[in-house]
Amino acid sequence: MSSPDTADRPLTVVLVGPMAAGKTSVGRKVSRLLEVPFTDTDKRIAAEHGPIPQIFAEHGEPYFRDLERTAVAEAVAAGGVVSLGGGAVTDTATRALLAQLPVVFLTVSAEAVSQRIRGAGRPLLTGEGDPVERWRTIFAERLGWYEEVADLTVDTSRRPMRMLAEQIAAWRKEQE
Repeated sequence: MSSPDTADRPLTVVLVGPMAAGKTSVGRKVSRLLEVPFTDTDKRIAAEHGPIPQIFAEHGEPYFRDLERTAVAEAVAAGGVVSLGGGAVTDTATRALLAQLPVVFLTVSAEAVSQRIRGAGRPLLTGEGDPVERWRTIFAERLGWYEEVADLTVDTSRRPMRMLAEQIAAWRKEQE
């Protein structure tokens, strides 16, 4: 199913989902199983521009989303397993790009995520009030976009990451 312009590029699969769904953990395992590179766009942005909380504080969310749009486009052009930040799907151009790619939506329950987000330095969860409630609100706002771009949905709440990675890798191989 590869065209001449994608023949030299590794097998590609994109992981989307809310903060703390396990996109990086699962993504690393999927990349090993598929024997392709792994890119975490948040980590790439932080490596090139500094810590994400600092980017938000100094430049605001719209500036960060611009950096993110570029990082996503570069990562998917290179191929492999690409893990996107939770808010990447809020960008119209990013969603249009994802419509052309195999995308897995990693979902997770608020109960499971409550242990994963404590003290995690996530800028959209800082401030007054309960971070899990803010997570719920953000997830509800983005859910339609995750579902719009997804070709496969996998719940990471209770199953071991290795099993999830095996399921995603097998699904991706079937797409070829």
